[in-house]
Amino acid sequence: MKSPAEKLTFVEKAGYSATDAAANFVFMTMILFQLNFYTDVFGLTASAAAAILLWPRLWDAIFDPIMGVLADRTETRWGKFRPWVLWTAIPWCVVMVLAYTTPRGWNAAPLVAYAFITNTLLMTLYSMNNMPYSALGGVMTADLTERAKLNSFRFIAANLAQFVVGGFTLPLVAKFAVGHDRQHGWQMTMAVWAALSLVLFLITFLTTRERIKPVAQTKCSPRQDFTNLLRNRPWMVMVAMTFVHFGILSFRGGALFNYYHHYADKAAMFDVLDRLGLTAAPLAPGAPAPGGLLEMLGYIVHGVRTDLASSNVADVFNSIVNMLGTATTIVVLLLSPSLGRRFGKKAVAIVGFGLSAANAVAFYALSPSNVGGMIAMTVVGSVVYAPTIPLIWAIFADVADYSEWQTGRRFTGMVFATIGFALKAGLAVGSASFLWIMAGLYGYETNAPTASAAVAGYRSCSGLVVGLLFAVCTVLLAVYQLGRDRTLKMAGELEARRLAAAAT
Repeated sequence: MKSPAEKLTFVEKAGYSATDAAANFVFMTMILFQLNFYTDVFGLTASAAAAILLWPRLWDAIFDPIMGVLADRTETRWGKFRPWVLWTAIPWCVVMVLAYTTPRGWNAAPLVAYAFITNTLLMTLYSMNNMPYSALGGVMTADLTERAKLNSFRFIAANLAQFVVGGFTLPLVAKFAVGHDRQHGWQMTMAVWAALSLVLFLITFLTTRERIKPVAQTKCSPRQDFTNLLRNRPWMVMVAMTFVHFGILSFRGGALFNYYHHYADKAAMFDVLDRLGLTAAPLAPGAPAPGGLLEMLGYIVHGVRTDLASSNVADVFNSIVNMLGTATTIVVLLLSPSLGRRFGKKAVAIVGFGLSAANAVAFYALSPSNVGGMIAMTVVGSVVYAPTIPLIWAIFADVADYSEWQTGRRFTGMVFATIGFALKAGLAVGSASFLWIMAGLYGYETNAPTASAAVAGYRSCSGLVVGLLFAVCTVLLAVYQLGRDRTLKMAGELEARRLAAAAT
């Protein structure tokens, strides 16, 4: 019998990573653009948009533990978690397009209802797919180094998708909008992303396997699962850290979009784009598209990028910044397993979040015309934050191991579901909090986004508030109890138990 700690093949690691790439076509669109889609394209007020972002994600957070119970109790010839990736693939892709489709001729109340229903459905399907997928990584191997490598593959794929979403969503929207409008542009762009997602889901299902089985198949109620979790102190710390961490991501996404569109100087951005060759006249009809990445980006938006007054200047500059940050993250991610192996996941994460806090404060100090500094701070921020990404998810698997070590039972689905609850709640509160802060402290209104008070709010939220939240994450990680030595000892004991059980 093969050990559950066996090495994973390249194909299995790469195949596993495909679903996280697919998920990021929704996740990063949600983080970077959904808030502004609802206010600027869909036509909702700031308060309505905040409610649409908040309540469906809170429902999603509540649904995650339910999904964890279902996944832990799923029994198929394909395993517990893997089948859910297949079952949700087509519904996910259909609703993904509907959520970014704007019904024509509807007044405010039906539009709000439509947005509420489609966003709730999308978040529910996200949970039904992504929670079992996250738990799948915890049962493919028990080897700690292999888990770190698996998560590195996962987040390299995720960041490749983020590179595409961050760099090409707005240009594609602009391209598809030519001759139509931005509502049509968004619908067609999401249709492209949905088609890619479907292919990626199928790749994961076909290439992965579940290996770790519980030592004992003891029947236990969901209530007992949750009671056992409440005795797991590392789990409690990671739930709190995850809530704050993912609140940062959605909060910062909304803040930075407005920062680049209303705080950063468009003339300075135009100068940077001009140096990159993205402000030239449109190509002649029938001319071949350029082959380089930046040239291709310019080609996509050639019909709407020829004058400084166009808001597309900020769109393209924002895309360039997103692409540089993501490309840096992908390169640095390759170092994460070796850093975690040498210094321990906890230590690397603490340093990464602490430096991210300092970087955010430095970002606040930039003047509107210092667009070079904005690019530099984005790259530096990616360097210090990137190693934490796969290591945090490997820590979640360690928390599941700790529950098994404590109780003799493994309920990976419940662990990842409750972490998912914190994640979704953080995303919901993060997005809504940005709008609440902007409306309450800076008088933000969707019809006056360039008011001086609002512009000051974009700057503060993008820098000081984000820095404070990263500092909170750093403190929570500092009190997390599973350091390197304890994790290794626990993993060794669990492996011995599993081998003994297999031998009998």
